[in-house]
Amino acid sequence: MRRCGQLPATPVDQGMKSLSKAANHSALWLSAAAVLALRKGGPRRSGLRGVAAIAGASFSASLVAKRLFPRRRPAAELLPVPRRLTRRPTSSSFPSGHAASAAAFTTAVAMESPALGLAVAPVAAAVAYSRVHTGVHWPSDVAAGALIGVGAGLLTRRWWPIGREDAASARDRADLPALPDGEGLVVVVNANSGVGGDPSEEIAKEWPKARLVAIDDLDGVIADHNPRALGVAGGDGSVAAVAAVAAEHGLPMVLVPAGTLNHFARDVGLNGLADAAKAVAGGEGARVDLSTVDVDGEGPRWFVNTASLGGYPDMVRLREKLQARWGKWPAAAIALARVLRTSRPMRVELNGEPHLVWVLFVGNGPYRPKGFAPTMRPALDRGLMDVRYIRADTRFSRTRFFVGALLGSLNRSRTYRHLETSRLDVRVLDGAVAIATDGEVGPTGSTFEFRARSAALDIYRP
Repeated sequence: MRRCGQLPATPVDQGMKSLSKAANHSALWLSAAAVLALRKGGPRRSGLRGVAAIAGASFSASLVAKRLFPRRRPAAELLPVPRRLTRRPTSSSFPSGHAASAAAFTTAVAMESPALGLAVAPVAAAVAYSRVHTGVHWPSDVAAGALIGVGAGLLTRRWWPIGREDAASARDRADLPALPDGEGLVVVVNANSGVGGDPSEEIAKEWPKARLVAIDDLDGVIADHNPRALGVAGGDGSVAAVAAVAAEHGLPMVLVPAGTLNHFARDVGLNGLADAAKAVAGGEGARVDLSTVDVDGEGPRWFVNTASLGGYPDMVRLREKLQARWGKWPAAAIALARVLRTSRPMRVELNGEPHLVWVLFVGNGPYRPKGFAPTMRPALDRGLMDVRYIRADTRFSRTRFFVGALLGSLNRSRTYRHLETSRLDVRVLDGAVAIATDGEVGPTGSTFEFRARSAALDIYRP
């Protein structure tokens, strides 16, 4: 600190003061996260992970460590007056919360995007040093804060695996029919999907010979148009409906991601219309697995991502009632809180064995991580479904479930079960319940036959 105080005065002094103030309450990093969130993919994941890391670092440094390790700030007299902050902090000097937040954000961003992390790192280092330069922290405070921040950033992986840019594995198909200008292609468009508006104009420009029909006309699309390939532009619910028709008629599918989340498109390896257009022009694609559920013997209901029984269908119904007033995501949060508070366990038989469960999740293909909230799918060619359920027959099962989820240790909890199988028969013993597939609430029933459909669908992808 003495050597720092002996440095000659330069314009850098004012810059350090301004930078240190900009990072108060992590405002600098939250603003950076908001900018990153404007771009999909790696930048958005970087920003969101950065915010989560800042929350962990701030809690650890400011609410825990500062209370455990009281320490006086450096004496103001060690620095010349122009370099001192006008308002010196009064909390414990150890550790530096600014350094913790800077290191946490940088670590989190670098895990998702090394290039972005490299760009952020010099700014983070400057923020950390500014706390010494302005005389409010000892160098050891900054070092300890940086270690806490790095730890908080790395710890986010316990709950949130690193995003994957590569597509899920699938059986390659290089002999799909090339469709120049979309000739022979019929694209089913859900104009109400997502937040980007109706994609019909862009699709028509890319494939001028393709025919576009509304999602409401899906039932007659085969008889009316006799397509060589069937396309879909919409969210996962629309994709599942069109995929079912394509699989049943042996047609390859063209997928244009146009929903809010586009889980299936992301796993297949399609980021937008350009990817689909490249694959259609070259006749490139893959053969992927789908799954079905037969409700009370009424015939198969196809799904491309997930199906669930229990509280999730109730949450979807409640969210749909609330979202006109609150918006989709706030409505989803309110609905989830209400359902978790009031839900009742289900008595079921799984492949003939009795169980008491809170919720049952079935995924098309193996999902990762194995704990709560599966977020990625590494393979679409295993011929397997991912089955998870939360037991309700153990003491304090709901509390133990929440604790396990918060600690990131749910995969080792007695309340949580996970298996991968090609078939699952479910019988609900307490009456009919609703099923949700790909985010859409479906019919009610008491018997559900889940089956993995290996190599069920040809889909264009580069």
